[in-house]
Amino acid sequence: MILGILLLLSVPLSSSEAVVDRIVAVVNQEIITLSEVERMIGHLKEEIEGGNRLEKRGRINEFSRTALDRLIEEKLIDQEAKRSGIKAAAKEIDGAVDEIKRRSSATQEDLERALARDGLTLGVFKKEIEKKIIRTKMVQWAVKVEPNVEEKELRDFYLKNADRYRTEESYRPGHILFKVPKEATPEEVREIRAKCQKALAKIKAGEDFGEMAVLYSEDISSKDRGDLGVFKKGELLPAFEKEALRLKVGEVSEVVRTEFGFHIIKLLDRKGGDPLPFEEMKEKVRQDYLEREFEKGLKQFLTTLREKSIIEIKL
Repeated sequence: MILGILLLLSVPLSSSEAVVDRIVAVVNQEIITLSEVERMIGHLKEEIEGGNRLEKRGRINEFSRTALDRLIEEKLIDQEAKRSGIKAAAKEIDGAVDEIKRRSSATQEDLERALARDGLTLGVFKKEIEKKIIRTKMVQWAVKVEPNVEEKELRDFYLKNADRYRTEESYRPGHILFKVPKEATPEEVREIRAKCQKALAKIKAGEDFGEMAVLYSEDISSKDRGDLGVFKKGELLPAFEKEALRLKVGEVSEVVRTEFGFHIIKLLDRKGGDPLPFEEMKEKVRQDYLEREFEKGLKQFLTTLREKSIIEIKL
């Protein structure tokens, strides 16, 4: 598990649109460029939808700062590994490539074609794998986690993180949607919200939620009296889900805003979420505890590297 996380310290290289390159950080006299940041956030930029131009720019800036922080950490680990003389053997690199092909059920030709589509060569790909292996070795050497944990510590961790150890939870929300067009003016947004508020007032006065959904909702679910069906946590918009799960079964929310518009939400049903016994979850608790200890150690290691380094950020 830990090894898998370490291998994700760097994202795969991919092609990106041309950018006007410049230096965005200097780490102990080694530079990080804007193009490196752009490569790391390229796929995230494509996923940003909704909101106005200012909001999108804010999210892109947030992604860029996070990516730059990640690149600085990688640079610090690379430098420390170099000082420590840590290397990756050719057989380790070839073994990692073979494992990637095995997991993808790909031949050598398949791999090279896929790399070529992203504007990469096998040599560049192997260099990136070499960096990941060296980073993994460096962190494993620097961050030590004691595998023998007393049961009391595990029980304490289990109790403090009880929400992790429950049966799978599902919920069935209903909603009434008043859509807000992306080009809507502030005045139009206020008018749409007022309509939503009037519908909510009728429901609070005793009108049936399902009938109100049929009459007012601009979502396809109106034909089902607002019923959206069953979902698991993480499957709906965060703002919508947060409000839905705050409700008791049968309860109706206040007006909720998402990128689609204004919603009135009703929690129709909720199942699962029951605590699982410690004995049944003991091994999972142990893994989670060790993972937490590793993350704490890694954070401290990176903090130490930062403290003894000269870092200039220009982003």
